[in-house]
Amino acid sequence: MSAHFDVPALRAQFPALHQSVNGRPLIYLDNAATSHKPLAVLTAMDAFYRRDNANVHRAAHTLSARATEAFEAARGTVARFVNAARPEEIIWTRGTTEAINLVANSWGASLGPGDEILLSTLEHHANIVPWQLLAQRQGVQIKVIPLTTTGELDLAAALALLSPRTRLLAVSQVSNVLGTVTPLARLIAAAKSEGALTLVDGAQAAGHLPVDVQALGCDFYAFSGHKLYGPTGIGVLYGRHDLLEQMPPWQGGGEMIRKVSFAGTRFNAPPFRFEAGTPPIAEAIGLAAALDFLTNLPDGWRQHEADLLAQLCDGLDALPFVRRIGRPSEQVGVVSVTFDDWHPQDAGELLDQMGIACRVGHHCAMPLMEALGLDGTLRFAPALYNTREEIAATLAALARLPEFF
Repeated sequence: MSAHFDVPALRAQFPALHQSVNGRPLIYLDNAATSHKPLAVLTAMDAFYRRDNANVHRAAHTLSARATEAFEAARGTVARFVNAARPEEIIWTRGTTEAINLVANSWGASLGPGDEILLSTLEHHANIVPWQLLAQRQGVQIKVIPLTTTGELDLAAALALLSPRTRLLAVSQVSNVLGTVTPLARLIAAAKSEGALTLVDGAQAAGHLPVDVQALGCDFYAFSGHKLYGPTGIGVLYGRHDLLEQMPPWQGGGEMIRKVSFAGTRFNAPPFRFEAGTPPIAEAIGLAAALDFLTNLPDGWRQHEADLLAQLCDGLDALPFVRRIGRPSEQVGVVSVTFDDWHPQDAGELLDQMGIACRVGHHCAMPLMEALGLDGTLRFAPALYNTREEIAATLAALARLPEFF
């Protein structure tokens, strides 16, 4: 851990961490599902509702002007966080899932028989099902990049699957089950060489890795607020502005129009074309506060996270009854395990009785589980506010599991 990264001081900013669960101090290792929120986020959202609560855009009164200013400033904060070329490339959504559905239903409307979409075995259901629905509607074919034995994408197979028929490569940056960091630079470059667009599911990456959409060269990038210390119900779709200008709206209503008559409707410019109805104003302000919080952290927090994950993996490997799933060369934020003699659900429930919060199940990645020959795993997902002592306590609790079985 970096000497400059003060974990106790950081933890003081997260009220939810300071509680007992089942009579034990909480050890929260379910951060891949959702992370806790710092005081900066809670304060920003509370201040909006207490002082500036009003709907955004168009109104003539002062509260609406203040709300609009804060709301659009939040869009600018996100644009800087992902290094978008302009704020208009940032679309507010309810989360990664809605962002991907937006692309599938808007940009995807141009696809038809003979067109192909390339996914990977690592994908969350949110980056599978929208494309399956599109394929059913429009005759698009889906192809899937397989895995290697270490839980990484088979790059040679991916390159072989790309062809002039590939219209979109849609892959996660980090697996929510194995923590695998995918070789995006190689994949995006290869997709571009075939004329395909690229969409990156950054839900598991944006809270751990630097995000630079211009350096990546991706056409779309999606992430959720609640996995990087922001509120629930808010997410982001980055899209290249020239693409967004060509895409039809997905949902109709207020804000996304220029003029409505019964003879026809003219639509607004991006991003507003894709933001029908009252947007998540307080949530956008809260997300901006979370991104400012993350951006302004002292140096060393990413190394601290890497050290925690290494400590956890080493400790898991030392337990003879634990089987760690996947051993990717680059891993972030997540490690999954199974057990030789009992079900992960039983282990998860026992850990909960010891105050340790982790996740059990297929993690909305059933095709990955099928490829691995599993029906589920026990998943640990440490984050920047976890401590080496918490990891040690978790490993000690796991070591005791044979006593209960």
